[in-house]
Amino acid sequence: MASIWSDEGKLATWIAVEQAATAAWAELGTVPEDAAARIAAATPPTPERVAEIEATLHHDTAAFVDAVAERLGEEGRWFHYGLTSSDVVDTALALQIREAGVLVLDGLDAALAAVIARAEQHRTTLQIGRTHGVHAEPTTFGLKLAGWAFELDRGRKRLVRALEGMRVGKFSGAVGTYAATDPELERAACERLGLEPAPTSTQILQRDRHAELLTALAIVASSLDKFALEIRHLARTEVAEVQEPFGRGQKGSSAMPHKRNPVVAERICGLARVVRGAAVVGLENIALWHERDISHSSAERVVVPDAFLAVDYMLDRFAWLVEGLVVREERMRRNLEASHYLFFSQRVLLALVESGLARDDAYGLVQRDAMRAWDEELDFRELVRNDDEIAARIDLDRVFDLDAYTRHVDTIFARLNALAVKEEPVHA
Repeated sequence: MASIWSDEGKLATWIAVEQAATAAWAELGTVPEDAAARIAAATPPTPERVAEIEATLHHDTAAFVDAVAERLGEEGRWFHYGLTSSDVVDTALALQIREAGVLVLDGLDAALAAVIARAEQHRTTLQIGRTHGVHAEPTTFGLKLAGWAFELDRGRKRLVRALEGMRVGKFSGAVGTYAATDPELERAACERLGLEPAPTSTQILQRDRHAELLTALAIVASSLDKFALEIRHLARTEVAEVQEPFGRGQKGSSAMPHKRNPVVAERICGLARVVRGAAVVGLENIALWHERDISHSSAERVVVPDAFLAVDYMLDRFAWLVEGLVVREERMRRNLEASHYLFFSQRVLLALVESGLARDDAYGLVQRDAMRAWDEELDFRELVRNDDEIAARIDLDRVFDLDAYTRHVDTIFARLNALAVKEEPVHA
């Protein structure tokens, strides 16, 4: 990923775009075949040479063109023929995004595979579910992970759509009128590059495409943020249901030798903020003056590479984290029981309703025992068993059945098993 967004990577993509345009001009009979062949054999200039020329010109694309042309001799006059800077920069950016997109999709596939594998492993591992941070009813750790898998899959689909929207190039000139080029040149050059010609453009490709892409990346990053935050909560000392992998010789604190902190999860959460910021910049870049101003350019040079680099890294670390996550099943069971089996309250309530009691009356009876169990740290089940107003009405063995909370787990996992990770033809 770093190579794609390096100066060398950028210049290699720029020259590929220029070569596609020159070859297309040669097909149209405008550029001589020998000049096109010479340009096709040209190699990218060094970033240092481009920077040296740019120090005088104060224009990076012009500096690039001069750096290539000076090595071509007489044929150099055909290099960049008829093009404006954004024909090269925007089309090249689409190529870089295509390459970077493949890596991010690979990362998503790896993360998804890791989550599905651990979900299957913990399909029936009971864990207390929490709402508002407070014990609610039992779930399984596998179901929690299954939810993550479906969310990752949705994020992948969004990203595929956004990448497809970026699979366009433009060679339409200074204001998009083809005054110095030709629609046929654009078609032929884009075909060589594996892109579609933009239906219309100004001096640039419209930035709603880039905003959609950055937003799709931000949603993926925010999902990873959510998952990592859950791991951090479950790793708290008071909960201690999971732990990050901790390597031999690793130190959790410079001062406290006992520390095993969820630092990778925290890193994922922090980087998600960066990617969400990039999405805001992408949205701000949509509104430009007339056929183009340059306000989007400086910001885009930062946020597009940074968003891809961050998400690529986040996915790699997240897959590592899930694969090596220490899951403490016994602690999950102890935490499940720590709230005195109050999670059975809804089952008692529903059984009373089924017995013919009015719902509000049933609620009052159950709540009375539930509050006592909480305040006095008593077993809710025993209080119910000793409450004649409740016990005489319902089958307590059926009500206090933990298996009731997992009886439909297989239904959800059947849906998860149908979630096949496919290699989609993002770029034909």
